[in-house]
Amino acid sequence: MLSLYSFIWQHTKPLKCSCRYLTSHFLSLLILFFIVPANNLSAQSPDRIVKSNIQSVRFHMYGDQQSLPVYNLNSGDQLELHFDDMDANTKSYYYGFVLCDYNWQPVNMSAFDYIKGFTQNRISNYRYSSLAFTKYTHYQAILPERNSVPTKSGNYLLKVFLDGDTAKLAFTRRLLVLDQKASIAAKIIQPFSVQQFRTHQKIQFNVSLSGINSFSAAQQVKVVILQNNRWDNAVKDIAPTFVRGNNLEYSAENNLLFPGGKEWRWLDLRSFRLFSDRVDSGYYDKTHADLFLKPDIDRSAVKYVYFTDLNGMYSVETYESINPYWQGDYAHVHFNLKGPGGLPYPTKDIYLAGQLTNYELNDKTKMNFNPTTGNYEVSTFLKQGYYNYTYIAVDKKNLSIKAELEGDYWETENNYSILIYYKGFTDRSDQLIGVGKINSRVDRPGLSF
Repeated sequence: MLSLYSFIWQHTKPLKCSCRYLTSHFLSLLILFFIVPANNLSAQSPDRIVKSNIQSVRFHMYGDQQSLPVYNLNSGDQLELHFDDMDANTKSYYYGFVLCDYNWQPVNMSAFDYIKGFTQNRISNYRYSSLAFTKYTHYQAILPERNSVPTKSGNYLLKVFLDGDTAKLAFTRRLLVLDQKASIAAKIIQPFSVQQFRTHQKIQFNVSLSGINSFSAAQQVKVVILQNNRWDNAVKDIAPTFVRGNNLEYSAENNLLFPGGKEWRWLDLRSFRLFSDRVDSGYYDKTHADLFLKPDIDRSAVKYVYFTDLNGMYSVETYESINPYWQGDYAHVHFNLKGPGGLPYPTKDIYLAGQLTNYELNDKTKMNFNPTTGNYEVSTFLKQGYYNYTYIAVDKKNLSIKAELEGDYWETENNYSILIYYKGFTDRSDQLIGVGKINSRVDRPGLSF
């Protein structure tokens, strides 16, 4: 911040004008500095990619690409980390862990207080791409390694950086370290409100604490609820409805409501030779590929139909290779959405969303309206795999008003994760003491209306 003041002072100091004008000019520059970053609708996420050469970051439980990265304290749990460097050369990537609080802000503690062993480790397992026309280097690691293990439960940031220098940050990912001290019993019901009865899903749950000093449970326990592993629309800061000793009940009438949405749009890119039902055409040469998708439509008026999906996530897979991580190819994939009547939405901006974009609403994911075709268009660089995605409409005048162009239905299949945190009055960080999971449907029929 001091360097900012110095910069502005140096650029205003030569002006030969009154002190009043100088002060005004200084304030104008200062305000401009803070306003410019606000064009990005997504606040800076703990899950972010800093280096533009990094693609297809995957961090999850071993063997399960659709899972949250949860490590049970003092267990043999393993997590997989995968990413591609599109520079296609060899670099020295390192990783480290940073303990964070309930709001994902770093805790003021030494790494030696929560990591047993080395605070930095080099990622030594890598392979050059093969079979794929696109050249890249694939890096992977199985975490935590025996020489670097978290010793406290809570929220952690996995930071990957170059040459052992944390200033050369490549990307970050969330990690949940669990020390199970709470049991969770949850159910999903239809809301009581007439306006939301057919469109939303409501969660009710009880938390039973054990092995902790819950002198003031209502103040010491915090809850976060995720729908389909999404952090961008997480519900938190939830007060318990009733507290009975070590038992907390969350059943307030107007809390814990989530829009049901609809089963996600899908895109099968497991083969670039055999087009799936969503691909209209393609162009290939020896260095890159372009895939043009069939136009999508606003589905908010389309009747709900159940089918199996990935709940907004994606999976790196191929049909024609042994290992998709270093044999999967890349393509520029062109998405397009029909405007209403071939015209743009007068009051909305449209964004492509899903795990494939990290749910970020920015210039890269914003769709541009093409008056020639009457479609909104955007392209993104994707690896072979199976993808879910959606479109989000954002009000131009009120950026907090967001809605998916899908419609909302109570019957929609969604996964929910309930995270329970505890912080004693003498603790320096929030402990993660419970993780519960529940699905909105247990029948899972082939089709339903």
